[in-house]
Amino acid sequence: MKKLLGTLAAGLMAVTMFAGCGNSSRSSGGMIDPYRAEDSGRAMAKKEAPAPKKEAPAPKKEAPAPAPAAEPVAATSGNVLYYPTGRREGSGLMVEKFTPTEVVAGQSFDYQIKVTNISGTTLSDVMVWDMLDQGFNYTASNPSGTMDAASRTLKWALGDMKANEVKTINVTGSASKVGTITSCASASYNLAVCQTIKVVQPALAVKKEAPAEVLICDAFPVKITVTNTGSGAARNVKVSDQLPAGLTTTDGKNSFESTVATLGPGESKTFEMMVKADKTGAYKNMAKANAEGNLAAESNATNTVVKQPVLTITKKGSERVVIGRPVNFTITVANTGDAAAADTQIKDPIPAGATFVSATEGGKVEGNAVVWNLGTLAPGASKTVNLSLSVASTTNVSNTATVSAKCASPASATAGTQVAGVPAILLEVIDDPDALEVGGTVTYTIEVTNQGSAPGTNIKIVAGLEDFLQFVSAGGATNATSDGKTVTFAPLASLAPKAKTSWKVVVKGVKAGDTRFKVTMTSDQMTRPVEETESTNFYQ
Repeated sequence: MKKLLGTLAAGLMAVTMFAGCGNSSRSSGGMIDPYRAEDSGRAMAKKEAPAPKKEAPAPKKEAPAPAPAAEPVAATSGNVLYYPTGRREGSGLMVEKFTPTEVVAGQSFDYQIKVTNISGTTLSDVMVWDMLDQGFNYTASNPSGTMDAASRTLKWALGDMKANEVKTINVTGSASKVGTITSCASASYNLAVCQTIKVVQPALAVKKEAPAEVLICDAFPVKITVTNTGSGAARNVKVSDQLPAGLTTTDGKNSFESTVATLGPGESKTFEMMVKADKTGAYKNMAKANAEGNLAAESNATNTVVKQPVLTITKKGSERVVIGRPVNFTITVANTGDAAAADTQIKDPIPAGATFVSATEGGKVEGNAVVWNLGTLAPGASKTVNLSLSVASTTNVSNTATVSAKCASPASATAGTQVAGVPAILLEVIDDPDALEVGGTVTYTIEVTNQGSAPGTNIKIVAGLEDFLQFVSAGGATNATSDGKTVTFAPLASLAPKAKTSWKVVVKGVKAGDTRFKVTMTSDQMTRPVEETESTNFYQ
């Protein structure tokens, strides 16, 4: 800096005060003529004059107006110094000195040194000196200066001065004798070539967002936001997220990665991806970010629990019902999973040959099935519905009910009921004629009618003869055998509902009296025999 300005000594200039300062300076090198100011009569009214080729006499000053002897009138005198060129052009400092025109010996007075930065830039290490006359008794200054007693020089270190900045030094003292006193001010500064470098520090922060709970059938969003929380740009910012086992993006990847070329201070960038799970469970992980300059950050950990409703179903019905009676089924569904089963529905097809009678819980016929819309079934909850059908013929009624819900695997259950008819076999015995002489024959007709709804099988007829009767012959639906007192017919394999068949037995009356003809019938459907007796009178 001193190479730019010359040596400090060469830059020191002097400003005369009153008279007799001449070319006094702190150094002879680079000396300029300090007598370049004219008396303005006011502190700040200055005008530059061109430097004379020859030393010119100091301009004449007008004598101040006379004043009373006790209070002499003191006019103001001011000189100006431009440093370092001696002219305003090319100079950095303007130093002005303002003093009274005259003072009273022994009486305290003030004078000012005004320093102005006229350079348009900051001046460093500004120094001001004031060489005091032997006839001046120094008292104080503001700001305080440093006195060199040997040279009787006051020094002020004013530090750095910004462009157009003004600093004023007030000096207080008194004259020790009548006559004149002279003080000479000089100044210097340094110029610095300065460059301000902004020091910054980028920093990364990562935030990850994911839902706390999802269904296994739903893809869910994951959001990652990287922010530059520092004061400088972060470059080549890479954001990554390694998904835990069981999670993939919707396009089948198990990780996410993206790059931001530059992220300015306070700037954020958000990335989103859709993720799906292939099994239930809790999934926890963090996202990461790094950038040039070994910048790195980890996000908060997100914990997403993947749930699923699990449906079960049971169906029950009577193993056997009689035709004409309603066929009833009970269906129970339950959610054994850890998530609610939304839109739960039971569907039960109506078997062929059956017609819908009724259903509980709002079951309705839709097409060829009975449908229950149960809404949402909470975890651990169950629901039971009932179905009643009508069947017109004997058959095996069997069907499969299915329950379904959002995000749940369907479940099915099958139940069957045997619809059977009831055989109602009527046994009748008729004699013809009813009364006859001993030695005559009578014909007993045995009629069997199936009045029920199911076939009668293995129908067997046995007739018993009392001592009054003698077997003659027998015939009919099946063959007969007789041992004289008992007539046994071969079993009839089947008799359809509403069908009728008959057998005949011819006997002869051998004694007079009231005799009985007894018939016994059995079948597969009977737990006890059916008996029928017909009376016949024989007279002598």
